[in-house]
Amino acid sequence: MEAVHASLHSGTAPQSPLSAAPLEVLGVSKSYVGSQAVVPVIGDISLTLNRGEIVSVVGPSGCGKTTLLNVLCGLIPPDTGTVRWHGAAISGQPANVGYMLQKDLLFQWRTALSNVMLGLEIRRVSAVQAEDRARAMLDQLGLHGFADAYPSTLSGGMRQRVALARTLVNDPEVLLLDEPFAALDFQTKLVIESDTVNLVRDSGRSALLITHDIEEAVSVSDRVIVLSKRPTRVKKTYAIDLGVERADMIAARESPRFVDYVRQIWADLDVARQ
Repeated sequence: MEAVHASLHSGTAPQSPLSAAPLEVLGVSKSYVGSQAVVPVIGDISLTLNRGEIVSVVGPSGCGKTTLLNVLCGLIPPDTGTVRWHGAAISGQPANVGYMLQKDLLFQWRTALSNVMLGLEIRRVSAVQAEDRARAMLDQLGLHGFADAYPSTLSGGMRQRVALARTLVNDPEVLLLDEPFAALDFQTKLVIESDTVNLVRDSGRSALLITHDIEEAVSVSDRVIVLSKRPTRVKKTYAIDLGVERADMIAARESPRFVDYVRQIWADLDVARQ
């Protein structure tokens, strides 16, 4: 079996001196105060998300992946360290960042179209322009003809596409994705993964994906960051090179290198759980 072409390192990746990386995390830690003691969750994490890059973060269950994502998007402050967006230390919630969760969180009383328009309405985009952009995004994600449908009438995969459209219609430079495909069946997952990868890569966006699915991480990502158990740290980073078209999820999984990456990352996680 072909050897894995992996770059194993921790810390920040090199970047061009001409422009700052969209996201830099430098020595971040986070603990919570429990009823009897302080519980350290994030030990010491440094990482970089470069422009036009898709990076997945995997780790043992309960290691603090969602806590890390909440720190990155400014929902909770770190105890130590710095989060930089485009070279500037985070202050509140960063601009031009889309945050998508596992649950679609659609408003049941709004149609698919009006759910997608919500962020544009908040930003006071004109109603005509907001509707045009929302319809175009729904069409791009294969939901032509469903603009007037309510969430209760849509399948799980269609609802998640509406949620993705709601995130992308605001034209974010960076996507933070917290297991957005976990609840989908395998076939639907592959389709929406492909849609997401295409939309990110074609527009030059960047994406940071939190996932428990190692195969998903390897198939969609330029790099996979493996976290340790709590207090979590970066254990290894894999530079993924499958030698195939990256938006083709089936071809990615059929690559001879795919299984090697999955096995090595699984071994890292198995050790991390001990």
